Amino acid sequence: MPKTDRSPSATQMSRRRFLAAGAATLPAAVLGTSRPAFAATVQASGVAPVALAGFDNVLKTYIVERQISCAQLAITKNGKLVLARGYRYSDDPAVPSVSPTSLFRVASLSKHITAVATMRLAQDGALNLGTSVAALLGLSTAADARLADVTVWRLLQHTGGWDRDISGDYLYMDHTIARSLGVSLPITRDHIIRYAGSRPLDFTPGSRYAYSNYGYMLLGMIVEKVSGMSYESYVRQKILAPVGISRLRLGRTLKAQAAPGEVVYESAATSRTVTDASGTVVPAPYGAFSMENRGPGGGWLASAVDLVRFARVLDAPGAVLNSTSIGRMLAQPETGVTESGSWYGAGLWVRQVTGHLNTWHDGSLPGTYGYTARLQNGFTYAAIFNRREETGSPDFNVLSPRINAEIGKVTTWPATDLFPRYF
Repeated sequence: MPKTDRSPSATQMSRRRFLAAGAATLPAAVLGTSRPAFAATVQASGVAPVALAGFDNVLKTYIVERQISCAQLAITKNGKLVLARGYRYSDDPAVPSVSPTSLFRVASLSKHITAVATMRLAQDGALNLGTSVAALLGLSTAADARLADVTVWRLLQHTGGWDRDISGDYLYMDHTIARSLGVSLPITRDHIIRYAGSRPLDFTPGSRYAYSNYGYMLLGMIVEKVSGMSYESYVRQKILAPVGISRLRLGRTLKAQAAPGEVVYESAATSRTVTDASGTVVPAPYGAFSMENRGPGGGWLASAVDLVRFARVLDAPGAVLNSTSIGRMLAQPETGVTESGSWYGAGLWVRQVTGHLNTWHDGSLPGTYGYTARLQNGFTYAAIFNRREETGSPDFNVLSPRINAEIGKVTTWPATDLFPRYF
């Protein structure tokens, strides 16, 4: 599925009314017949107050329509966790139960975590965001002198000069890179850099936007170089621990390496494994790409309650970022605002609404889809799934307007804060 971020502005609200799945039997037309292992009801865990039942029903309907077996939804209002749900829609005993704290791969929702880490280094005076990445990491500019003009800022805002629609996504080219360099699988980040460094950039740095997973891999290496710590250790100690988050960790490629409490991932796609040269065809979520190499740009495991707690880092100055750093996170890039009125800040899409900067991002890998948004009126949510849109499946991008449609229907928001249950 192409990476398409849709701003959750009020003007996009849908007024469609949705099914209330609950424990009731769902219509056969919704269930379909292609996945007989799917149950007639959605099993839900956690807390969904009656006042917020509309959001709960949106998620239940969404996963039934798309035959998603594992999902989560978390919502905060004015900094309080008001809904925390895990969902399981399967009769397959191999699919474990899902709690609000089960871990999911969050794909590109990892990027704003890396962006916050980068901003913290700059805040602490350890990093200048205008510094050349080539100078920081000792990258050769022999293949393209313009590489010297790729700054940390430009990596954060996807204006560094790499366009995956032209040269491909280097984080998915393991076989090509191994063959080109004459090395054995699995390849490492250093192999990816050697391959990318031998090729010219696709455009002049700073001249336009093009989403780059490779750029965020480089940011992770910068975090390591500047901090003197592993990327994961720096993030966990300096970014997550100060806000009470301890569950997040980097994911691994193989199913046998899954973390405790991690869900299973499902996809109809298969591919040759990137873990060795055997040519074995494997399910796409377990060996078609390297989770280890994707780390800073797409490798984190998290729960939805973790993501909405982390979002509070941008709500006000605190233990992680000060007001200057928050402003930098949300600043417009040198390329300006898109035709839709949004822009890519540092690891997040941003749009100005009256009195607030809305932020959002989606994430997608084979076996994973996630979406998170911080909206006006103190509303933040995160939803994660163990399946992404594939050929023949319903549109996954309808989630945002369906959630938006429910916001205005809430007459009384719960006063109880659920965060102490999970942190």
